[in-house]
Parts: sequence; C-alpha cells; structure tokens
Amino acid sequence: MMTARTLALTGIRHGFFTRHGGVSDGPYATLNGGLGSRDSAASVAENRARMADALGVKPHALLTAYQTHSPDVVIIDTPWSADARPRADAIVTRTPGLAVGVTTADCGPILFVEPVAGVIGAAHAGWRGALAGITDATVAAMKTLGARPEHIRVALGPMIRQQNYEVGPDLITRFAADAANKRFFAAAARNGHALFDLAGYIHARLLRAGVRQVEDLAFCTYADAGQFFSFRRSTHLGESDYGRQVSAIAIEEPPGE
Repeated sequence: MMTARTLALTGIRHGFFTRHGGVSDGPYATLNGGLGSRDSAASVAENRARMADALGVKPHALLTAYQTHSPDVVIIDTPWSADARPRADAIVTRTPGLAVGVTTADCGPILFVEPVAGVIGAAHAGWRGALAGITDATVAAMKTLGARPEHIRVALGPMIRQQNYEVGPDLITRFAADAANKRFFAAAARNGHALFDLAGYIHARLLRAGVRQVEDLAFCTYADAGQFFSFRRSTHLGESDYGRQVSAIAIEEPPGE
C-alpha cells in the first residue's frame, strides 16, 4: 500500500492500496476490494482481510459504503453488517479500531484526519460527487465531531489524471456554471471535448472549505495498469468487469483494548 507523509501521525494508520498482494485472478488480479464486483466473494473477503490486517483492525471493522456518486456522508461509531451498508460517498468517525474507507477505480480516494480533535474520514469523489460537494460535506461532518478545518490534513490518492480523462460537452457545461472552473479543463483532440483535472478540482474545493494541508500522491490509475485498476481502461479494452482499489484510514486502539 502507499502512504502519505501528511497522514503519518502517531496513532493513525492509513493506506492507499494498490492491486498487488491479494488472491484474486483474471481482471481482478490480485488485491481486488470491490464488494460490487463479480469477483469471487471468498477472494474479495480474503483481500479485504489482508487490508484490514495492514491497517491494524479486524476484518469486520474495515468499512466501505455503497457508493452512489453523491454528496452524502455517514458518521459512525460502530461497524455495520455486510448486508447493511449505507448509501453514501464518505464516512467519518472518531472511534478507534474502525477503518473507514472507499473503493475506487479512477475516481478520487480522499483520506482526512484532524489530529487535534481525533477525527478521521474517507471520501469517494468522481466528477459528480466532487461537483455536488462531497468534500465540503465531509469537512462539515468532521466539524460536528469537533474538528476544525484549519487542522484537517488531507491526502489525495491514485485517480485518473487529466492527460487521460477526456470528457464531453455535457460535463463541461455542468462545470461551466462557475467561470472559475475553466482552469480545470484543457483542450482535447476531439472537437467539443476536453481533458478534465479531477484532482485539481478536488484540491480547490478542499481549499475553499478551509483545509490548508493537502497532499496529492499524483498517481494515475488509467496510465499505470501494473499498479492500479481502472474502469476507463477496462472499458477501452473491452473487459466485462474491473477490480477496485481500497483506500482507508483508522485510529489505533489504545494498548490492551
């Protein structure tokens, strides 16, 4: 797994997992964490157990929601059962021993920590969720648990990058409602299309929400097939399904717990 210097804090465990180190095969090789994929359920469970172990939590305490590209956030203090995942695109907690995470395969995984208040969060941001304000909503949820935006540290994980993210007129029009968003689009070869800087847009939204410490790992899921799953790459290759990366963060339990 990859880690961010910004989140390297005593009592905090985190990781942006790559596609390596699991038991899945075929298009899911090998560390597929996607509960919604058509991979073997047993393989996904083993993969997630390995991730949980790396984060220092029990397998049932590695939690990812049923993601819907929304601005919806859940605040939790206990794990949920496998068949009761909430529909949300971010999870926030201050409870030790829980790893809150997201699954991605081109969208942006975002991990948050406010070390003074002891609050963590994880958000999934594709263009829909980013535009709808998932980062703002995550910061707001953390504030209800005592976090202060100026103390929040954030890391942006592997996602599709601008040079590989061609978008059409509909998406461009949606963002054009704010003239300041023009800077996140570059010319594409096809007329009427553009290259969208998802990471840059997410970063800007975080700054607007009062977050001052943002680290971007700057890896591209589409470009690096050796390390990452990618929905868009799998689509271009005509594959029937694709694996998902997991990115998660946890507060360590005190010794003896």
